[in-house]
Amino acid sequence: MPYPEEFTGIGVTSIDKWDSPERVTYEAKKFDPHDIDIQIDVCGVCGSDLHTVQGHWRAIRESMVVGHEIIGTVVKIGSECNSDLKIGDRVGVGAQVLSCLSCELCQEGNEPYCAEFVSCYNRPYKDGYVSQGGYASHVRVHEHFVVPIPENIESELAAPLLCGGVTVYSPLKRNGCGPGKNIGIVGIGGLGHMAILFAKAMGAEVWAFSRKSNKRNDSLKLGADHYIATSEVNDWEQSLIHKLDIVLVCASSLEHIDLDKYIKCMKIGGKIISVCVPHRDEKLTLSGFGLMGVHISNSSLGSPQEIRDLLKLVSDNDIKIWVETLPVGVKGVTEALTRLDKGDVRYRFSLIDYDKEFPRE
Repeated sequence: MPYPEEFTGIGVTSIDKWDSPERVTYEAKKFDPHDIDIQIDVCGVCGSDLHTVQGHWRAIRESMVVGHEIIGTVVKIGSECNSDLKIGDRVGVGAQVLSCLSCELCQEGNEPYCAEFVSCYNRPYKDGYVSQGGYASHVRVHEHFVVPIPENIESELAAPLLCGGVTVYSPLKRNGCGPGKNIGIVGIGGLGHMAILFAKAMGAEVWAFSRKSNKRNDSLKLGADHYIATSEVNDWEQSLIHKLDIVLVCASSLEHIDLDKYIKCMKIGGKIISVCVPHRDEKLTLSGFGLMGVHISNSSLGSPQEIRDLLKLVSDNDIKIWVETLPVGVKGVTEALTRLDKGDVRYRFSLIDYDKEFPRE
């Protein structure tokens, strides 16, 4: 059955075969009047993709196609769309594809916190259809969650901004990152390396924290002003007592994060914000003493407007995140997932060559 009734993608058939993806064909979501169809050109590979196919958060649908950092071309526009997008425009889609759009949260630009949140993949719509993601030929999305991509950002560099990038940008922006602020970034990987770039572009002084010294040179090249290897320096927190305004925890796990030490580094009113979404069984541990005057929270995705704001920041400052590219397809997706599982990437993957795997009509 030809497009648009069916799409083709690279999917995982079960969590015990997460590292053996297959080419799959599946029914597309019903086309609604506010929907936009996008022919995909590039898709970033996010840690959430790995957590999903490994079953860390919830069960997955049959033939699960992940990927929620999508760059592509508009090929169909619903009859009631109000956006300025046109056929042929280059656009992006992040990790959210629907919310109610009418509640107080949505009206305030907090769509990711809406009770009717639908993620790009593995979440049901009201009609029961379970969303499918961007390791595929096409994606069908409500117009509200489709954003234009600035001309001067290459597609493979733009893709990871749409989930990972905005996930770290949102708490930095919302909590006052800017000139005169001292910002700590914990965990220098796919998220953390972008957080360093953005915090510096926003005017802050940046401390990079990692367990070992092996990411010192990368962190300084990215723009960090200071680097601390927490497992190699005894009592490292003593030099930072009441120094930091914000600590953003970007590590993939909280198991090795000694939050009690970071609490000592915070100014009164300072904020420790985690964007880590670990295995569902992982617990956060910290002492109740010393918390006076310090806020600890986590942050969800960024909103569509925050994605637009981030793209402008990146465009205006010519920020280049660090990306490796792999061709989409069974081989490329297998390599991306297995290397991501080993932490073998500097610092994000983008899948490319969609026109070769999914020939254009």
